Amino acid sequence: MPPILVTATDAAHYTGRPVGTIWRWASEGRIRRYGSGKNVRYDLNELPQKTIHEATGEVILGDPPPLPEGRRAA
Repeated sequence: MPPILVTATDAAHYTGRPVGTIWRWASEGRIRRYGSGKNVRYDLNELPQKTIHEATGEVILGDPPPLPEGRRAA
């Protein structure tokens, strides 16, 4: 499946998490960075999508991407 590349801001909105979490996941190796500097993008296929409960409107966050073997969370 080809990557669907988005900015960190868009990735944060998609996942329901802060931009800093997207950056941390990338630094931990949970997700890949495409590009460099201000042109970094992230693949939506690697990110958990938030969902919204129909009855309550509550935002439900998906599980974070797994850490690569031998890596520790920041």
